[in-house]
Amino acid sequence: MYAIVEIAGQQFKVEEGKKIFVHRLEAEKDAILEFDRVLLLEDNDKVLVGEPVLANYVVEGKVLDHVRGDKVIVFKKKRKKGYRVKNGHRQNFSQLEIIGIGEKGSIVRKETVKKEKVKAAPVATEEPAEEKKTVVKKAAVKKTGSKKEETAAKTVKTEGKKAAEKKPAAKKASKKKE
Repeated sequence: MYAIVEIAGQQFKVEEGKKIFVHRLEAEKDAILEFDRVLLLEDNDKVLVGEPVLANYVVEGKVLDHVRGDKVIVFKKKRKKGYRVKNGHRQNFSQLEIIGIGEKGSIVRKETVKKEKVKAAPVATEEPAEEKKTVVKKAAVKKTGSKKEETAAKTVKTEGKKAAEKKPAAKKASKKKE
């Protein structure tokens, strides 16, 4: 049994138990909705076609979740003109599960019962308390500069030694200029 139904302005082929994505609906999660715009109904090779819709027939669905679709890239270009526009878009969807198809008031809902596994609480065993060792954490030494600054400081120190060795030569050069 399947039906063609109009949901949020679009037509969908639905069957009981089938999950579909439709444009975002203004309904809360786990809400049950009725869609009365049934366009076609097929039941055991018997086809009913609406003109435009079938009266007294509905499709019931349960909202499972509200999600967002994959990103769609919209790229516009006009060649030889240098016109390029790139946009992205993510559509909002609602995920529905079809729970019933039929006449108004005669749909029997198949409620699915979720069985939750109950885990037994861990049994506390009494063991002799071991002595806890106190751990003293040493304060981390924070380096103030980066590697570039450290190497620059080292080169300054070595240049200072070289400059100290070259001072007499530097003085002679300055005297020659005068």
